[in-house]
Formats: sequence, C-alpha cells, structure tokens
Amino acid sequence: MGVLGVLFCGTAYSADLTGGGSSFAAPLYRGWGKGFYRQTGLSLTYQSVGSGAGQKLVMAAGVDFGASDLPLADTLLDSNSLYQFPTALGAIVVIINVPGVASNQMKLDGPTLAALFDGTITTWADPRLRALNPGLRLPDLDVLPVHREEASGTSHVFVDYLHNVAPDWKAGMWADGPEARGNDGVAASVRQSIGGIGFVEYAFARQNRLNTVRLKNHAGQFVMPDRTSFTSAATSADWSHADHYAVNLLQAPAPQAWPIMTATFVLVPAHPTDRTAAAATKTFFRYGLKQGDDVARDLDYVPLPLSVKDRILSGWP
Repeated sequence: MGVLGVLFCGTAYSADLTGGGSSFAAPLYRGWGKGFYRQTGLSLTYQSVGSGAGQKLVMAAGVDFGASDLPLADTLLDSNSLYQFPTALGAIVVIINVPGVASNQMKLDGPTLAALFDGTITTWADPRLRALNPGLRLPDLDVLPVHREEASGTSHVFVDYLHNVAPDWKAGMWADGPEARGNDGVAASVRQSIGGIGFVEYAFARQNRLNTVRLKNHAGQFVMPDRTSFTSAATSADWSHADHYAVNLLQAPAPQAWPIMTATFVLVPAHPTDRTAAAATKTFFRYGLKQGDDVARDLDYVPLPLSVKDRILSGWP
C-alpha cells in the first residue's frame, strides 16, 4: 500500500492528512507521500475521484486539500476562501496506430489534427497528411478517431487547443468513432484499432509504449514529445501575470516548446479552522515542491520553475 493512503473499495486507511480529486495527480502525491512519511512520520489519504469531485470536497471541508486539473474560477476561489496553486505540469500527446509508421515519424499541424478528429480527413492517405510528411509511406486506410466518453481535464485542454489552432472547432465536434473512458481506455482503444488516433497524457503513452507524433508548435517547429519540449513550454509560460496561477500553457512561444501542456492544481482553505491540519498540509507541499522534483520526473511530470515554487510558498496564507 505504501505510506500514501488511498481509498480502495470504500476502505479508508488511517492518515494525518486528507486530499482528493485529480486522478492525473494521484501518482505524484503518492510518490511525494513516501518521502514525506520517512521525514515526518505523517501519512496521507488521497481519494482519486476526479477534478470536479476534488473541488467539491475541499469546498465542503471534506478534505484538507482538493486537487484539480482545471483551475477554479476567481469568483469561486473568493466565495469559498480558497488558495489555489499548481504542483506540476503534464503534457497531452497524440497517439496513432498506423501500420508502417513508427513513433514520432509523423508530423501534424493544428488544423490537420482538428480535421482528423472532426471527420474532415477520413483516410491516412489524404493529400494534407502527405504534404506534411513527404517521403513517409502513408497507407490508404480509414482514420478511426478515439475520444473520451466522459468529461475530463484532459479533454478540456485538448479541445481548447483544437479551438486555438482551428477556430471553427467547437466542443462536441468529434467524428464518428469509438469513445473510451479515461486515459487508459483511450490508449487501449487506439492500440486495438488499426488506423486509430487519440490523445492521452504523456505518461500513458510512454509507459504503454504507444506511437506518438510530432506537432507543429507556435514557433512553426515540429517538435517531439519529450522532456526537452515539455520543460521549454513550462519555463516560457507567463506565470507572473496569471491570476491564481491559472497560466495558459497552450502554444507556448519558445522555439522548442510542446504546444499542449497543462498544470495540475491544489486548493486549500485560505482561512483554515483546523490550524494543525493546515500546517501539516503546507509542510507536505513544501516538501513536494522543494524536494520532489526527481519523483515528479520519474513519473513523467514536469516540475514547476523554481521562481513559481518560491512564489507559491511565500504567498501561502
């Protein structure tokens, strides 16, 4: 089980801290929890119940902190007296199952990617794909786009990106194709579907050895999904002007930046009634932000820039 308690099958393990929300961030807090326990003897129970539920839990004072892949609106932060901050960054990548095309051989730009997901492009031999990939042998094979069946932070970010690069795109414009639940469901569906294309968080692609593509970024460069491009996006973001750290990480301006990045956030009471729990929560995140970068990288997250971490801790109420 480890020192980060998690709720399994309704059974709660005793803990000194409680949190809940984002499933994307759960492995990170589990990893941080192990080192934190070794240093302090304090453990953490984390409920991986999704971002929306995490927001509701902390608003209802049901946990010491909530976790969400989507930043909360300013009005809700103010009305519920919450302090919001990011803990790490993640990348969303495009995965494909096209015979004869290896990982990162294919190049796509934003409008072409949108056309693949809205059904405008129906075959992998489409002239637009061939123009982007001269010399790559593309089969005359039907495109099978896979998307999430449930609302999710990953889908929200991906749809925002498509609208950014193809302004006519709107939520719900998915072409006919399989729907899958969760990142693991999309990954499994694309793996099983010849001609499939989908989008997942990078960790799922790397850990499951799925074929990814290069994307054209804001600077006009086709970049590979890797630690270099992810870090470039993180460091070039305009953190200083983002209210409550809700920075826009799509289409970052740096020449080597990956174009689809997102942060995962934590919500804590700005005026806690339980001072002991609040102090322990701050100690936990101080540990994670100051000593948890290696754990984050091992789990395929991108650590925050040092300047952002310092602002988070100095601004903690």
